[in-house]
Amino acid sequence: MSDRSNAPSNGFESLSEALARRAGDNGPAFTFVDYRHGLDGVEHTLSWSELDRRARAVAARLTEVSAPGERVALLCPQNLDYVAGFFGALYAGMIAVPLFAPEVSSHADRLVGALADCDPEVWLTSQATVEALDELPDRLPVPRPKQLIAVDSLPDSDFEPLEVSAEQPAYLQYTSGSTRNPAGAVITHGALAANVRQAVAAFGADEESTCAGWLPFFHDMGLVNLVALPVAVGCRSVFTTPFAFIRKPVRWLRMLSDHPDVITAAPNFAFDYAVTALSEQDRAGLDLSRVEVVINGAEPIRAETVENFLAVAGSLGFPAAAHRPSYGLAEATVFVSTTKAGTTLRTTTFDLTRLGPGERAVVVPDDSDQAVRLVAVGQPVGQELRLVTDHHEVPSGVVGEIWVHGPNVAHGYWRQPDRSAETFGGRLKEGTPATGWLRTGDLGVLHEGDLYVTGRLKDLIIVDGTNHYPQDVEVTVQEAHPALRRDRLAVFGVERDGQEGPVVVAEHAAHITMNDDLAAEITRVVRVAVSRRHDLRLLDVVLVPPGTVSRTSSGKIARSATRRRYLDGDLR
Repeated sequence: MSDRSNAPSNGFESLSEALARRAGDNGPAFTFVDYRHGLDGVEHTLSWSELDRRARAVAARLTEVSAPGERVALLCPQNLDYVAGFFGALYAGMIAVPLFAPEVSSHADRLVGALADCDPEVWLTSQATVEALDELPDRLPVPRPKQLIAVDSLPDSDFEPLEVSAEQPAYLQYTSGSTRNPAGAVITHGALAANVRQAVAAFGADEESTCAGWLPFFHDMGLVNLVALPVAVGCRSVFTTPFAFIRKPVRWLRMLSDHPDVITAAPNFAFDYAVTALSEQDRAGLDLSRVEVVINGAEPIRAETVENFLAVAGSLGFPAAAHRPSYGLAEATVFVSTTKAGTTLRTTTFDLTRLGPGERAVVVPDDSDQAVRLVAVGQPVGQELRLVTDHHEVPSGVVGEIWVHGPNVAHGYWRQPDRSAETFGGRLKEGTPATGWLRTGDLGVLHEGDLYVTGRLKDLIIVDGTNHYPQDVEVTVQEAHPALRRDRLAVFGVERDGQEGPVVVAEHAAHITMNDDLAAEITRVVRVAVSRRHDLRLLDVVLVPPGTVSRTSSGKIARSATRRRYLDGDLR
């Protein structure tokens, strides 16, 4: 057990203080499961004392080449070096910038945008990737750092961690869609500590928990759930890489089976992927009865996906109440709302034609022609939430933009005052608090006390005065023909002849050999399905090979990026 005797009962404790407090604990803290050289994986573990020692070594080196308040980019592979580097930056009073090693080539644009935006003085990496990073400024338009440091090559040090205030920035969280216009949310030490407290209150994490998963550390949900939360409460973290999960998704389920009192998190697509690829051989030995919490967030939650997961996982002992649909975003550190502990999946079916901003949502039977079934994501924990249109709070049952207010909200975007004022300076014309609201850009409705997220405000497609949510059209498209890949398509609006209309870009399945006749057949059935279901005429249907549709770092469909590529002529 970790020593919590000196933990403050009230007030602010930074994450670096929480780690330093455990410097004398030799119990296991972080375990990296490396699948690069074997199907079963090799475990590498740092104790609390070893992590503290490595973080002090990093901090000592950082203070030799830079100063408190400077940016430090984390460009390590997802391993124990990344964890040591992150806490080393915090120990040194510097601003960590969680990014990724250049081996994650699919996100090169995001890496370029973030590095150009914050211009970090120091890059941290592992010895194995030093050479690739040293050559990076020659290959990509990124500023060369003042210093490139291999985290795993540093000698021990007796460095004393710097004291930080709640208002000081801890790290910059670049949002998952940041590419051409990067936005680094400034997460202060106070905001991080507050969001961890909120998550602990919501999910019941304690020293006996095991935080497990594969989400990337450069993503807000991965960083908080797998790195920050374990240190704050003194529990063990067991992690692998996103690539390891994608290659063999049963590895995630084995983590949940092998460890006690597991808390894990994943976006919706992972629940479908994990059980769809599960073979009878994979099932052998899996026992999911000890799973405490599985957070489902970071992208729209589909009821059918969850029900399929619960059916398969339930046969392996998974408790249905452990599944916790949740809502959050990087600008709120990560976590905003979740369902209450002990409750099971709750869905409500709405008339999808009555879910525009300012409209009163209408509940309809599941078999209605214009029905859309949404999943409840519960209530906010330790923060305030309002549904707003035109700066007025709307009553329960009316659709509005989700606004959030709380100590976990980021302090704007890095050096972008105008953009920060627009996003973080929401003002209510009545009600309290009047100012300082985070405008999330998400639309939602409160129904019987629970929040339902209906879609993104900027993604709405408006045709003849009617609002259409792209995710609803995407479901119709992917169900129209078996040759289309599930969750690998984007629907977005474009303007043509002065009118907005929808475009579909969809990937075909990997085993399909596309030809003109098949393309014509798919296009025809997709157009008919969308017309019947949504009363929409598609402006274009573009069929592309697997891996073409743009995705964010968390696996979500990047509609804006796909739309931009379509308009640039890259997808025709």
